[in-house]
Order: sequence, then C-alpha cells, then structure tokens
Amino acid sequence: MDATAPIDHALPADAIAVLVDADACPVKEEIYRVAERHRAHVRVVSNAAFRVPVGARVKRIVVTDAFDAADDWIAAHAGPRTVVVTGDILLAGRALRAGARVLKHDGREFDAASIGSAIATRAIMADLRAGMDGLLGAAGGGPPPFSKADRSHFLQALDRILVALSRQA
Repeated sequence: MDATAPIDHALPADAIAVLVDADACPVKEEIYRVAERHRAHVRVVSNAAFRVPVGARVKRIVVTDAFDAADDWIAAHAGPRTVVVTGDILLAGRALRAGARVLKHDGREFDAASIGSAIATRAIMADLRAGMDGLLGAAGGGPPPFSKADRSHFLQALDRILVALSRQA
C-alpha cells in the first residue's frame, strides 16, 4: 500500500459503529471487547496516535491538533446507527442532533431530555470557576475518580445500546 494513499475510514452501509472521543477515554479496552461481540465497527478518534487492536472493524483516526478537530470528525460521522462515547457535553449535544446515541464513560446516557440541562450546568460551572481566584480558585475539585462500578455501568449500557441498534436493522 502506498504510504501517501488516503486511508479509508468509511463505514459500510447500515453498519453499527462506536465513535470514541479517545484522548481522555478510560474505557477503550471495554469498547473493543463489546463491539467485537456485537460485530460493530469502532472509530477511535484522537489528536495523537496510540495503539488500537488490529482488526477489520477497528480503525484509528488521528486528526489535526486544531481546536475541536476530533469533535468535528465525530460529529460529522455520527448518525442513527452510531454510539458516540464521550465525556464532552457539547460534542454529546452535536451527536444527539445527528441522531446518534451518546454514552458517557460512566455508563450514563445523554438523551434529548438530559442534554439541555447538562449544557446549562456546564455553562454555570464555567462561570463559577472563572469567578474564583486565589486559593479557592486553585482548589477546583473536578469529577470523582473513575471507579470499577463506573466501568461496569459502562459495559452494561454499551451492550444494551448495541443490542437495541442491532434490533432496529
């Protein structure tokens, strides 16, 4: 294969796909296992190259380091037969508008009913963080540590969604 030839990342027609916002994803190995069981295609999208399993249905997509390049690629390829795995609320909103199912790393699913309040909460928290300074502002906090229960919830949710998508075929 010519090293300069474009790599084909297209999905087969009517394929079920999992699009992974991969740079900070703690459940990539779980995605590969569940997707293999359901014969789903996986696109691992990131700004930097890293190892993915060798297989016909798993492809690594390395985008530029431009702001939101990975999000833009995922949003452009999301649709009714895709699951988007991300912790990014704004990307989740874009994927939902494209008809995709959206799953957080802890197994919680974003949907039309929850995304509006999630985006609003994100904006409020950004404003609060911007207003903090000194020691209080540095203390920040952040999300709780990723747990075994989160991993288990994620596995169950991804399996449930892939079963539902396969039944729609």
